[in-house]
Amino acid sequence: MSPASDITAERSNAPTAARSLPAHVEVAIVGAGFGGLCAAIRLKEQGHEDFVVLERAADVGGTWQLNTYPGCQCDVPSNLYSFSFAPNPDWTHSYPEQPQIQRYLRDCAERFGVIERTHLSCEVYGAAWDPGARRWQVDTSQGVLSAKALVAAAGLLSEPATPQVPGLDAFDGTVFHTARWNHEHDLTGERVALIGTGATAIQVGPAIHPKVARLDVYQRTPPWIIPHPDRGIPPALQTLYRRVPAVQLLARQAVYALREGIAAGMAHDPRLLRLQDLTARMQLRLQVRDPAFRAKLTPDYTIGCKRILLSNDWYPMLTDGRTALVTDPIAEVRGRSIVTADGTERGIDSIILATGFKPTDPEIAHRLRRADGRTLAEVWKGSPEAFVGTTMKRFPNLFLLYGPNTNLGHSSIVYMLEAQVHYLLQALALVRDPAVASIDVRPEVQQAYNEDLGRRLAPTVWSTGGCSSWYLDANGRNATMWPDFTFRFRQLVDRFQPEHYEIEPAAPQTVATAAGALA
Repeated sequence: MSPASDITAERSNAPTAARSLPAHVEVAIVGAGFGGLCAAIRLKEQGHEDFVVLERAADVGGTWQLNTYPGCQCDVPSNLYSFSFAPNPDWTHSYPEQPQIQRYLRDCAERFGVIERTHLSCEVYGAAWDPGARRWQVDTSQGVLSAKALVAAAGLLSEPATPQVPGLDAFDGTVFHTARWNHEHDLTGERVALIGTGATAIQVGPAIHPKVARLDVYQRTPPWIIPHPDRGIPPALQTLYRRVPAVQLLARQAVYALREGIAAGMAHDPRLLRLQDLTARMQLRLQVRDPAFRAKLTPDYTIGCKRILLSNDWYPMLTDGRTALVTDPIAEVRGRSIVTADGTERGIDSIILATGFKPTDPEIAHRLRRADGRTLAEVWKGSPEAFVGTTMKRFPNLFLLYGPNTNLGHSSIVYMLEAQVHYLLQALALVRDPAVASIDVRPEVQQAYNEDLGRRLAPTVWSTGGCSSWYLDANGRNATMWPDFTFRFRQLVDRFQPEHYEIEPAAPQTVATAAGALA
């Protein structure tokens, strides 16, 4: 049985959209978050119409449609967390909140005319490269289609990571992940366990704290936290942005420059993060007066090794008397309690898993098969890699957005995605040529690129800072972060170089047929 038929056999029932999928397209884009929508918008702007966007959720937005937990907010300033070609003068906060980001993306999809080519509630079960047809065979919950090129824009923060805790599945109360927030469940008056102290937890905790009877926070590793500089954007400034777009552009450029300065400390010399270190220690000292308790909240690794978090109310929440900080590992979950390694049993009504995602083991990698039937995940063997985070050897005409080593610890991923899409469009111009069957990055090019990445990652704070983070893959390699300024990445992908690729020409009869169709 071929890989494509294997995929089809695994299909299950799923909602169908009002529009049926086309049988064949030039480009299929998987995911309608920032990356997928950017690719679709730019394709359409160039006059290309033969594409579809496949989105498994009921609306566009990607991670901002998926994550609807209380307090959900971006930690990148609003003016930088948007498409450069679609500034938004209507942000109400200097750091955008989830509902506004999702509405912004929906507005972009509608305004630029790509919503009509987006198939919602359309999950991609798998895609296999057909070497005979030189096309991707894509199996979805709404049917099968073939595409000459496949753009995987599923994102890194879409698949929740669930901890393997004995008894969790048998818990008698309510349990859910922050990325699958149960809005029908009322936490008022409950004893709640919040597992995790990362970026999501420090937003969720203060948001739900006022209504719960007791909050137990289970901490494995304390984070570095600096004050949150969020502020409301007054209507007068919104009006100015709307009437004089150059003002907002100037603000965006200023924010970009300030954020780039942090990259120097993370990627080149951690000593340059001294200001952030002092700021975090000062806030901890001012908000947590008890030295013993403060010691439990003080990280033992260099600031920046894990993501630096923003909050003004995390420490006050932990010290208010209705919150317990638990630092002993969880041994098991019982009917209505959690037992830690020291033998303490704490009664609980609901468990909230703020345990993050699986960025180094993305689900989409398990659903993409090359000609010999091996999945991308099987080829990666726990260590994702690609050429410029975008193309992968032996996966012809496949393009990854937000791929390996394109994540940032200091700036906006939207900037990186726009740079990747610029590269993608140049590659697609070659792929869409009727005389070209496929392009495939040369193995030696990919190898040299990733060997250079490894050398550049070695002295960064993520490698030398003394922490274990989600930036590292199952083999201990940093397969996530970009080890430089973002403008250096943009320079790197500014020009698509065909010599980096093996280009397979189309069969003469295929070219003749295509030429006749265009005549």
